Amino acid sequence: MSSEPLQSIVVETTPFDDQKPGTSGLRKKVKVFMQKNYTENFVQCIFDALGCKLKGSTLIVGGDGRYFSKPAINTIIRIASANEVSKLIIGQLGIFSTPAVSALIRQHKVLGGIVLTASHNPGGIRNDFGIKYNIENGGPAPDQISNSIYELTKKITQYKTTPTLETDRLIDILGTSKFNVNGRDFTVEIIDSTKNYVALMKEIFDFHKLRALIRGTDSRPPFSILIDSMNGVTGVYVRNIFVEELGASPDNNVRRVVPLDNFGEIHPDPNLTYAKDLVDALQENASYDFGAAFDGDGDRNMILGKNAFFVTPSDSLAVLANNLECIPYFKKNGVHGFARSMPTAAAVDRVAAKLGKEMFEVPTGWKYFGNLMDAGRLSLCGEESFGTGSDHIREKDGIWAVLAWLSVIEHKKMGVEEILKEHWKLYGRNYFTRYDYEECETEGANLLIENLEKLLTEGTLVGKSYTAQGKSYKVAKADNFSYVDPIDNSVAQNQGIRILFEDGSRLIYRLSGTGSSGATIRVYIECYEKEDVLTDAQVMLKPLVEIGLEISQLKKFTQREEPTVIT
Repeated sequence: MSSEPLQSIVVETTPFDDQKPGTSGLRKKVKVFMQKNYTENFVQCIFDALGCKLKGSTLIVGGDGRYFSKPAINTIIRIASANEVSKLIIGQLGIFSTPAVSALIRQHKVLGGIVLTASHNPGGIRNDFGIKYNIENGGPAPDQISNSIYELTKKITQYKTTPTLETDRLIDILGTSKFNVNGRDFTVEIIDSTKNYVALMKEIFDFHKLRALIRGTDSRPPFSILIDSMNGVTGVYVRNIFVEELGASPDNNVRRVVPLDNFGEIHPDPNLTYAKDLVDALQENASYDFGAAFDGDGDRNMILGKNAFFVTPSDSLAVLANNLECIPYFKKNGVHGFARSMPTAAAVDRVAAKLGKEMFEVPTGWKYFGNLMDAGRLSLCGEESFGTGSDHIREKDGIWAVLAWLSVIEHKKMGVEEILKEHWKLYGRNYFTRYDYEECETEGANLLIENLEKLLTEGTLVGKSYTAQGKSYKVAKADNFSYVDPIDNSVAQNQGIRILFEDGSRLIYRLSGTGSSGATIRVYIECYEKEDVLTDAQVMLKPLVEIGLEISQLKKFTQREEPTVIT
């Protein structure tokens, strides 16, 4: 307890014109957040947007430990205390994975949480930081709250804070601290970052079977894994779950498990480009049966089989959907439906049709899955951007996805590649790739989208045929995807330009909302093959790639000859 009552103050400020949240919160360069009053303004606007619900509330606070996290948490503590928040629950050293925050919000039934992360974006003083708000159900703030926050940032004139509240070492030590601020009690509880989340995973999965898989039994050799945390927040969870609980070797089965505030100067994005070290390790060492990587805040995952056999996120979602019966959580709670983001390949749609489950196609952004889950209509969902999750929380969950895959492997007694080939034989294959053009000039990127929208307005695409590499595709439909939420009837418009061909192939163009500077153009290419399921994906998709570049005139508008990343 603070030895004497503390008094809050009001600080005059002026708005910033660049605080519009993207797909998942506000992301900018660290030095932008370090500007005087920049972080304070945005935090105050989060609190103001919550209105009367804020008084006496409890919030969860934590993040991926990237550079500037501790100063931001100190700011949040002081501003929360002055805005009549009753309690903050914070991970020790400020560490929480994004899935762990969602789990804690749901377990403690609190108002929400503030997550300090820029997810898969690079960290360090020269790179990115982010702040996002998660609501009562544990999921990212819906559009109406994000828009409210943004409107407030444009006219803020003051924020409240308690400058004499000592925070320097507050988050370092487990325990509870109580303060008297303006005559009210204010509590800060520092908790173990992993305990709640690990307990949840043990409720969902059969850890006894998973341990037998990894350690081996008298009748079965060990299943050799290599888990890469990419110096992100999942390191503390990986050590606890895979090493301490499941018996993996700390020397041979896990790597880069110490969270670093700059992620060791790597880009913590689990794909074939940025997780190349993991890919190389599996290609060079044939003894590994399985590999997985996570992003900075732990909500994304990449799955690899022996010799770095790559599983697309679209296929990963479909395989899990087809095998949920082996996971105790779904045996107990049932399977209520599947969903994918619109750009994600439609492999899971085929599983849903076979199993007789509801299937939803939603805009990009995990927040769109939340209403469906809360209504009991959705159990499993995913995005092609390496996100997979279920209704155990309201965020995508990288570690959950890996435990789910290991559960399928243990149940089917098959390796990753075998499982995929069996799946393709049954359902056919949705070949899929994504081309990312990162940090393009904003003007050129906007012109590209405007030109595509002009083609939609003119109606010249539908019925037109395109040929490349000897293959022809005829356009059946072209639109800018919109979505009406079946639960609350809210509408999301302009969610990505779609060109749909008669054979089910698709081209999709989007400007990403998760970058911190410039513009990222994403081009999604998908074709379905019922019989020819073993051809290299890039070879199979090359004709559509050429057609996609032709239609968009991407090189003309961006001056880019090659994408930054191909996944």
